[in-house]
Amino acid sequence: MSASTGGTMHIGVYLAHPRAGSFNHALFDAVVGELRARGAAVSAHDLCAEGFPPVLSADETETVGAAARAHDAQVSLHRAEVATLDALVFVHPNWWGMPPAVLTGWVQRVLAPGVAYKLGTADGEPAGLLRAGRALVLNTSDTPADREASEFGDPLHRIWAACVLPYVGVEDVRRTVFRTVTDSSDVERAAWLAEARQQAAALLA
Repeated sequence: MSASTGGTMHIGVYLAHPRAGSFNHALFDAVVGELRARGAAVSAHDLCAEGFPPVLSADETETVGAAARAHDAQVSLHRAEVATLDALVFVHPNWWGMPPAVLTGWVQRVLAPGVAYKLGTADGEPAGLLRAGRALVLNTSDTPADREASEFGDPLHRIWAACVLPYVGVEDVRRTVFRTVTDSSDVERAAWLAEARQQAAALLA
């Protein structure tokens, strides 16, 4: 099913929410289950449950050859894995217009120079190194859409669709926001989970 090889797609799914039983966890489970049911090879990571260490160390700001240093075993594992993925899925809440700290740290430590991008190209622009051509970002929010647009300008869209994913070579960035979660009904949540499964399935097309 891989767009490049016609084989099984390898997809990484990353959850960033510390509370077990949250709606983010339900979205994560729905996406992972849908992808596996459709034959994808899924690497599923609940970053908080795994205790992913988010703080970038001083050593990691230096490079050895073309690659940034990584002395942490989890970081090294994630770096090796992300290079093999055909698609990425991120599930997280909107907290202060940012992803939770564990996911921000994952981006800074895993999508490192020499792993996810390289600098010093002829035209002065970074070159993305990831093979993943597409990504899906699923966000939850308690901010109504009209207030988000008028007061904040949807900073998460800029983070993922402009700052992070194109920089590492992901050209097809899809994103959905489920809102408002706190006052949502069981019927609404069931519909959102169905939509999340549908969007996950679309990654395989």
